[in-house]
Amino acid sequence: MNFHEVRFPASLSFGSVGGPERRTDIVTLTNGFEERNTPWAHSRRRYDAGLGMRSLDDIETLISFFEARQGQMFGFRWKDWSDFKSGAATAEVDKGDQVIARGDGETTEFQLVKTYSSGGFSYVRPILKPVLGTVTLGLDQDAQREGVDFEVDLAVGRVTFAAPPPEQVEITAGFEFDVPVRFDTDKIQTSVASFQAGDVPNVPVVEVRV
Repeated sequence: MNFHEVRFPASLSFGSVGGPERRTDIVTLTNGFEERNTPWAHSRRRYDAGLGMRSLDDIETLISFFEARQGQMFGFRWKDWSDFKSGAATAEVDKGDQVIARGDGETTEFQLVKTYSSGGFSYVRPILKPVLGTVTLGLDQDAQREGVDFEVDLAVGRVTFAAPPPEQVEITAGFEFDVPVRFDTDKIQTSVASFQAGDVPNVPVVEVRV
């Protein structure tokens, strides 16, 4: 897979603008009612990395990162400062933040997920790029130890228990995570004069499926 397990400098993504997008097909019927459908099971996030540039050193860092990824060729990790934790943005990560599954006495491998709820409805998002050293797990609130009770595959966001969790035991998790992305352009145009005058480069970044 064309993906580099490196993170775009978090200090530069801090000032970026972006977020999730959906694709909805809307057909207006002759009676005025609408039929709405979506071909996407999951949202896709887009960002503009150029807005995080604050100095010529930042531009140099951006160009180095861009060249190392060969433009759109290789994906990379991106910290979305508006949504990078299993719980509230201002709270510490806790093992009880998210319910990821219930044990069946046989399964040992589970996908990390984050659930977004509002008005009685919810969306479950697979978390594919957890951050090293941030994943905590609980079995009915009993803390588990990484390296002893479970292992984490940071490349795909799956956790594997040393022994199957018992039936109906609630498996919870807390974590920080990145978004798998790539550059959505094969060129970066910069001008020292324009940058010093307040004009930042346009550097689109788009989420990829991994």
